[in-house]
Amino acid sequence: MNQKGVRFKHLCTAMGRAEAEVIKGYLESNGIECIFQSQVVHSVHPFTVNGLGEVKIMVKEEDFERAKRLLEEKSPGSTDV
Repeated sequence: MNQKGVRFKHLCTAMGRAEAEVIKGYLESNGIECIFQSQVVHSVHPFTVNGLGEVKIMVKEEDFERAKRLLEEKSPGSTDV
């Protein structure tokens, strides 16, 4: 939950910042706000090794089902893009 009381939910995991930006652009073009969550500062370590560069894509709880459907339309059978 952020300071405004909005709850975010994990939608999918991208293998790096570039892939996460593509997913974010697609979701935002469909009216869904998203944020990134990562263990690595990507400006310092812009690579993916053994999951180190993974970026979790989080959406508002109320947008989760719609966002999941949108990703499934683009990537049938999986929300892990």
